[in-house]
Amino acid sequence: RKRAVHAWPGAPVAVRRRSGAPCAVPARQNRTRGWERCGRQRNAGAPRPSLSTQTDEALRALLQRFYALQGERVETYRLFEEGHRAYLSSAPHYDFPRYRQLVHEVTAAFSGISREVLQLQGRLRDELGRPDLAQHLTRLQEREQEKLQLTAQLQLARQRVQDEPGVDTNQQEVRELKHRLIKTIEAISEILQDLKYDSEEAE
Repeated sequence: RKRAVHAWPGAPVAVRRRSGAPCAVPARQNRTRGWERCGRQRNAGAPRPSLSTQTDEALRALLQRFYALQGERVETYRLFEEGHRAYLSSAPHYDFPRYRQLVHEVTAAFSGISREVLQLQGRLRDELGRPDLAQHLTRLQEREQEKLQLTAQLQLARQRVQDEPGVDTNQQEVRELKHRLIKTIEAISEILQDLKYDSEEAE
């Protein structure tokens, strides 16, 4: 522990800086202010995070959260499909109450994800100054809504095929819905690629 050195009244107190030059603080002045002034001189050359760096970090954190939400969407769709296959396998005495509960839970999950994505979209536009990335999220939300509607329609069509195996129009409907769903999934993938490209381009 260093010993305290007391100065004579009125004499300057020399505080050695890293550069070797003394920082003179009059003894009768407020010592705290003097030390703060010397500290500012010592740290004047220390690098501070720029506003641009802070914005980049916030953007990376936001995109990381967005991709995590997309992962939740993928997992929710997987559970939705598994639940529907189990529901079809319960024919002819369908376990409709259980399937209805599944639809309720899936709808709530997608609704929560969409709300948070909309919040991220607003932050991209208003806080981070990236309306281009916000626009990608807007397009994505529209496609995700379309994907959910097509998925629900396809599940109903598959049940009609199972219940009425001899009706050709049911088979045709399933094929058309599958095709539209594939196109929608491809569009979502393209939007995600655009988002990734535009976000990395600015780094």
